Amino acid sequence: MRRRAVLRRGGFSLPLALRAAAVTAGLCAAGLVGVVLHVGVGEYPISPPDVVRALLGLSAGDENYAFIVNVLRLPRALVAFLVGAALALSGAILQGLTRNPLAAPEIVGINAGAGLAAVTLIVAFPYVPAALVPPAAFVGAVAVAATLYLLAWRGGSSPVRLILIGVGVSAVATAMTTIMITYGEIEQVSQALVWLTGSVYGRSWEELWPLLPWLALFGALALFRARQLNALTLGDEVAAGLGVGVERERGLLLLCSVALAAAAVATAGTVGFVGLMAPHIARRLVGPSHGGLLPAAAASGGVLVVAADLVGRVAFAPLEIPCGIVTSAVGAPFFIYLLYRSTDAKQ
Repeated sequence: MRRRAVLRRGGFSLPLALRAAAVTAGLCAAGLVGVVLHVGVGEYPISPPDVVRALLGLSAGDENYAFIVNVLRLPRALVAFLVGAALALSGAILQGLTRNPLAAPEIVGINAGAGLAAVTLIVAFPYVPAALVPPAAFVGAVAVAATLYLLAWRGGSSPVRLILIGVGVSAVATAMTTIMITYGEIEQVSQALVWLTGSVYGRSWEELWPLLPWLALFGALALFRARQLNALTLGDEVAAGLGVGVERERGLLLLCSVALAAAAVATAGTVGFVGLMAPHIARRLVGPSHGGLLPAAAASGGVLVVAADLVGRVAFAPLEIPCGIVTSAVGAPFFIYLLYRSTDAKQ
């Protein structure tokens, strides 16, 4: 039997699965190791002990280490981790809401909608401040989510129907994005193409700070609705019988998923398949209960993107491969495997 501890404060109690807490802590430690290795790699290599000393503000072997680590490289590594965490949370919420292991923001078109809105802003309105890209991506993601809700849930739906509608909506959004790129100016198009591949190259503290509030607000909101999400995974009738406001909770959790995916896409572009893979990894480690699954998925997603960006930097050095290409190269076969297993289980 799995042991649980309960934190109590006034009338509030939060059950914590000890195994889930230990696994999440271990994943965060792996993410920290990945960040240290990531920061040390580059044209000016720095050993892990010197990276740690620079991060702690201690004297290192070279007076330039502090600047290289804290100003040039650390923001990129942290952005990679936070983007992965946001995408993983979004995917875990979607899989719970739809009761479909194939659901993810990149599969059902949420990423494509956010990408279309962001590319439209970059290409068609080049003089608009970059700070408006995340709100634009959010609007695009909400539009796609609303379309999915109307087409897939209205009058009842099946998991396969949701995936098919999502693939169709994603194809339409991708085609419209291609049109924007085709008729745009070369300077803006180049910026949009780099962004569309899914990359954290050149990310600085200026991109990190706007991402934090989105992740903190909607990630925390999703975590505190984990009990309701658990009920929704049992079906609408069962959830209603347990006293859950089905439509209200579904809408609130869908909003969290959309906001997290939109913030990640606006920051790093369309980093594919993280929202699909990370929840499955976390579910294997901590089980299906979303109280432990959501933080474990966030940590898994962060580790995946940091590792993908690290591989992209060292595999073909001095050339760099965007992290989105690495995650897609791993995620596409994983998706095919899940689809095959799902189809085989129904026969």
